[in-house]
Amino acid sequence: MTGRFITFEGIDGAGKSSQHAWAVAHLREKGFEVVSTREPGGTPLGEKLRGLLLSEPMHLETEALLMFAARREHIETVIRPALTRGAWVLSDRFTDASFAYQGGGRGLSLNKLRQLEDWVQGEGAHSLQPDRTFIFDLSVSEAQQRQQKRTGDTQVGADRFEQEKLDFHERVRAAYLERAREFPQRICVVDARQSMLEINKLLKNELASLC
Repeated sequence: MTGRFITFEGIDGAGKSSQHAWAVAHLREKGFEVVSTREPGGTPLGEKLRGLLLSEPMHLETEALLMFAARREHIETVIRPALTRGAWVLSDRFTDASFAYQGGGRGLSLNKLRQLEDWVQGEGAHSLQPDRTFIFDLSVSEAQQRQQKRTGDTQVGADRFEQEKLDFHERVRAAYLERAREFPQRICVVDARQSMLEINKLLKNELASLC
């Protein structure tokens, strides 16, 4: 059996986490072993780092280094072992998020991010990359309206990324779409304005093509 690595990306409020949960359930119903995970996090150490990353102010480069430190632990203790035994790994965010948030949103040098990516994931043919990435695309205003409907107040319980101003999230969205243009064979951009039923149908077809 060959394992598959699938990642779900997008700005907060675009629906990626809901679709991630749907895809996990769908594949398990089909009889696949599925590892459901997330970033930052996915391991005991990663979850501790997640707590710091989402709540504590820090230098931009510190933020990026912690993200990739958590990712390295995630790859070695969760992702690679699962893929080796033939499981499907579905992750709520992966490296595209670093290029979108730390790169696009914060303005960190893309060259530095690429160096970290090569160091943590391997280079060339040995690089660990998702088999398919779904980027759920939605305007920032619509995404924030969804969040407000869900929480009643966008600032209640919001982490330090969610609390960023509108232009930050616009840059993140733009960076995600740039990643999709750079890697069209791997990344599928999903119009998040569609109904859940329409998106589920698209995901079902895309996942079936990887079986």
